[in-house]
Amino acid sequence: MTEQSDTRPDGGSPLYAPVREAEEALIKLGASDPELAATLARVLGVVASEAARTPRFARALGKALTPPDPQTAPRPAERPKRSRRAPGAIEPFAVFAESGEAGLRSSLGELDLEQLRDIISEHGMDHDRLAMKWKDPRRVIDRIVERVESRTAKGAAFRGRSEQSARPHGEAGGLKVEDSSA
Repeated sequence: MTEQSDTRPDGGSPLYAPVREAEEALIKLGASDPELAATLARVLGVVASEAARTPRFARALGKALTPPDPQTAPRPAERPKRSRRAPGAIEPFAVFAESGEAGLRSSLGELDLEQLRDIISEHGMDHDRLAMKWKDPRRVIDRIVERVESRTAKGAAFRGRSEQSARPHGEAGGLKVEDSSA
C-alpha cells in the first residue's frame, strides 16, 4: 500500500509544494520545447522510482544533491612545491621583457650551473625531466631562454595586432594594392 499523504492536494504534505512547482515548470517548458519537457519528466520519474526502490541509491543521490557544508567541505589543498631548491637568482621573464634574448642570455651566463637549475626548478621548465641532469650550462641556458620565449609569446595572437597586420594596406608582404578607381 502506498502512502497518499505525500501528494495530497490539500497541501498537508511538505512534498506537495515542490512537486507542484516542478509540475508547473515542466508544463511551462512543454509549451516551448515539448520534447525536452517529456524527456526531463521521464528522467525525473526514473530517478525517483529508483531512489524509492533502492535505499543505497537514495542515499547516494541525497549526498550528491546536498550542498556541502562550508565548515566541513574539503578545501582544495595548495599544490605543494616539490622542489627544495633555492629560488632563482634572477627573474628570467622580467630580464627578457626588459632586455630581450641577448640580455637574458648575458644575465644567465653569469650564473653557475646550480643557480641555473634553481631557475629551471622554480619556473617548472623541466617538462621532459632532462634539464636538471644536464652538465653543460649552455644547454641549460638554451632551455631557459626557449621556455621564457615560448611562455612570453603564448597568447600573443589575442593580445593585439602583430607588426605585419599593423602595416597600412598595400604594404603587407611587399605586395601593392592596385587602385581600382583609375
